[in-house]
Amino acid sequence: MVTLTIDGRTVEVPEGTTILEAAKTIGITIPTLCAHTELHHTPGACRVCVVEVEGGKTLVASCVYPAGSGMKVRTNSSRVRSTRKHVMEFLLSDHPQECTTCIKEGACELQTVAQEVGVREIRVPVTDFSERDIDRSSPALVRDPAKCINCGRCVTVCTDVQGVHLLTPEGRGFTSKIVPALREDLADAVCTYCGQCAVVCPTGAIVERDDVDAVWNALENPEIHVVVQEAPAIRAQLGEEFALPPGSLVTGKMIAALRRLGFDRVFDTNFTADLTIIEEGHELLHRVKSGGVLPMMTSCSPGWIKFMEHLYPDLLPHLSTCKSPQQMFGALAKTYYAQVAGIDPASIFVVSIMPCTAKKFEASREEMASSGYRDVDAVLTTRELARMIRQAGLDFSQLEDAEFDAPMGEYTGAGTIFGATGGVMEAAIRTVYAVVTGKNLPSLDVNPVRGLEGVKEASLEVGALGTVRVAVAHGLAQAGMLMDAVRSGKADYHFIEIMSCPGGCVGGGGQPLPASNEKRRLRAGALYHDDGAVQKYRQSHENPSVQRLYETFLLEPLGEKSHHLLHTSYTPRGDASRTTVTA
Repeated sequence: MVTLTIDGRTVEVPEGTTILEAAKTIGITIPTLCAHTELHHTPGACRVCVVEVEGGKTLVASCVYPAGSGMKVRTNSSRVRSTRKHVMEFLLSDHPQECTTCIKEGACELQTVAQEVGVREIRVPVTDFSERDIDRSSPALVRDPAKCINCGRCVTVCTDVQGVHLLTPEGRGFTSKIVPALREDLADAVCTYCGQCAVVCPTGAIVERDDVDAVWNALENPEIHVVVQEAPAIRAQLGEEFALPPGSLVTGKMIAALRRLGFDRVFDTNFTADLTIIEEGHELLHRVKSGGVLPMMTSCSPGWIKFMEHLYPDLLPHLSTCKSPQQMFGALAKTYYAQVAGIDPASIFVVSIMPCTAKKFEASREEMASSGYRDVDAVLTTRELARMIRQAGLDFSQLEDAEFDAPMGEYTGAGTIFGATGGVMEAAIRTVYAVVTGKNLPSLDVNPVRGLEGVKEASLEVGALGTVRVAVAHGLAQAGMLMDAVRSGKADYHFIEIMSCPGGCVGGGGQPLPASNEKRRLRAGALYHDDGAVQKYRQSHENPSVQRLYETFLLEPLGEKSHHLLHTSYTPRGDASRTTVTA
């Protein structure tokens, strides 16, 4: 332990603690732009967090400078305040002056810190941004280098958390910027579109592609029948956009808001999450019994799929051929629902509300049109839906709860927990156990696969199958380590669940900002509460609407019709590419 004085107050902290962290323990907040509580590597690049250490010749960056015994620190001297203002003025002078039209307005840390340090004018020459290149090549993300402040957060999350290593600093001094490797556009780069860079970016340098206007246009067209689905995670975090506590379960208000926005039918992705478990569970059983490729891996997360296509193309046969719940829903909306409702599928416009920016890319994949039409027409993130609700002038907290529409609105608790890491695995275990043994698990709560540990393992006895071994990972860097073990033959599992984002969908790239592990825990807790305390059914195979779907339309799991509509193929994109792996 070391003892030091900060602004006249004595504080004792473990050796190695930074001044920034030490100040927090006594309620002193030092402004910063490059440091982030979720990222371990801090470059100390922005210099906004400078403080004065008695005896020192220069101010030091508190986010990287270690606290020392006997040290006397001043965080609010005139010298510190003046320097922070100058630093912010230089950052703002090289930043487009378009705050009111920026998608990050209200959530921009650069804007917040400028206010905190008292910037009221920019006394240095301002860069001319009348001409600039904005990368809009990706269906998921938009990159505007002019808004980059070189904080390095995106580099850290892309490298350390996601293991993709796409983003890198280029150049020196005032002209340096963060760029994709080889300066490629995002559409051509080895990018998974997970959006974690957009989550940690303090400005609008990387943001989700905004598809709000396309959805408004569809809603206002009387010739189009617009249906909407919402991912499991949305109901546990949409409330944060309207000042409700993290982890508030707002299912009924979410439905009511969507109706008020003008959607013709409000359905639920949870319905096809249950359907995914039926198809995926039977696929697993088929592989185990027939000597198929094991371990089988989940295919719900499009960022994870693109990660595999780029970096582990030789392991693509391990992926389940099941489409994600989003895409299954789209295919059924334009076949099953169109048939039940007597609507021309050509006039049906499917909108998804997703926690994930990569879902925008997934919906655009050429193979996602098994009905003869594009499965999903538009994908909005949680943040985009919140913007629509505000544009419509709805008081979200005052909306009366509403119910989902039939025939694609009924779901079980197993569908709900898809939104948390381990949820797909837990839902699958419940159903596979019941199908094989003819009875339910002694406890439907499969706790070993829950939580925010990087990799979780479990094994259980499943009747005639014997011991079934499973693994769960979230965050693509963790997934990569697990894939290395599979590639080397050291991973002795039957089934692996991977989610691209930390915490699973509750930590997706399109969720409310800012992000933290505490928020992810609270959001996941809300989903587990919905599963255990709210829903009548907790196992996917118990869903009466899914049972009816099979009886009247699909006929059987892994049957000809379900294979055509609900399963897909993958395309190797990396150096090990050989052939397309097809369902």
